[in-house]
Amino acid sequence: MWARELAVSAPGKVILHGEHAVVLGKVALAVALDLRTFLRLRPGAEGRLSVSLPGVGVRRSWDTPGLRDLRARIAGKRRGEEPLPRGSEGLSVLEFAGIAAGASGPESLATLAFLYMCLAISAKDWPSLDILVWSELPTGAGLGSSAAYAVCLAAALLMVCGAISCPLQEGESTARWTEEELTLINSWAFRGEQVIHGNPSGVDNAVGTWGGALRYQAGKITPLKRVPTLRILLTNTKVPRSTKVLVAGVKEKILKFPAIMNPVLDSIDAISQECQSVLEAMPANPSPEHYPVLEEFFDINQHHLNVLGVGHPSLDRLCQVTASHSLHSKLTGAGGGGCGITLLPPDTSLLAVAAAKQDLCACGFECWETKIGAPGVSLHSCSSLSAHVLHALAQS
Repeated sequence: MWARELAVSAPGKVILHGEHAVVLGKVALAVALDLRTFLRLRPGAEGRLSVSLPGVGVRRSWDTPGLRDLRARIAGKRRGEEPLPRGSEGLSVLEFAGIAAGASGPESLATLAFLYMCLAISAKDWPSLDILVWSELPTGAGLGSSAAYAVCLAAALLMVCGAISCPLQEGESTARWTEEELTLINSWAFRGEQVIHGNPSGVDNAVGTWGGALRYQAGKITPLKRVPTLRILLTNTKVPRSTKVLVAGVKEKILKFPAIMNPVLDSIDAISQECQSVLEAMPANPSPEHYPVLEEFFDINQHHLNVLGVGHPSLDRLCQVTASHSLHSKLTGAGGGGCGITLLPPDTSLLAVAAAKQDLCACGFECWETKIGAPGVSLHSCSSLSAHVLHALAQS
């Protein structure tokens, strides 16, 4: 029996520096974004496992004996082995979930990730559970929403089946797991990401698990020693783009003009490394004098990304609008639209931030004032959650 009502949360992510160059072996810095995905876990109807994902329109329920029978049909899938059934085994799961083979919509992939992780994580019968997942992160914006979902699921399911502890003591509001338990959460979250994305880098789920900031280079992920919390404005231009097409365009340009483009990639690499050194030397709550060098990195890197061909008029407009309020911005992620980030030094007035947001929204963009360097996956008592999160969970 699972008898407690608890919540798990995990952050989204932004790329601070190193977009596109990282594909070619250069350093990238990924940082946790204080926009989070929340999973509420509570006892459910007897003999049933239910999941609600209002962001993608999923509300499903299965009887636990049916899950047990499905696991028995997928022979040889033991804990710790590759959890993604292939061939006829995969078709069994699709049939059970009522999903057409080859379905690629977010609702189908989110449901499949949930089922696969349930089947693979627990060797025992599932207790009767009601799981609800709600997110502050927009989907499809390159902000790690699917990884935050996978991290929350992994943490909740591992905890319920007893593979990791329930670290929240009575009377506590928030707790985190041990380093060993976080490593297990991250490994399962990566497998959930494989269901959704096929061949993910592992960066997004690692940021969601550990939070803070991570250095990524040639497949190696290293947490930064110390990360300050920085205020930012996150802006979604809402301009759709294809990461695949943008990456291909950069490669084509490098092949065409190697003597011109390779130094640009080397400079982006140097920015990432210099920024890492600056961040690790900064205090936890930096004062205004720490920001000018970070702002210069933003300006230089934004120009480099335009040289690589991944800029967009919407991103130029974003940079112009924020510059008119003496703020510095750059694109984050694939570019070609998508999202941009703007640094907000601590001496930025509330009026200046409000005016910048108003002007950006007038362009048709969506803005959030948030922080980077946020904590990773955490366990909460539901009563400790903010009013707007509680309201969203209640309404979902």
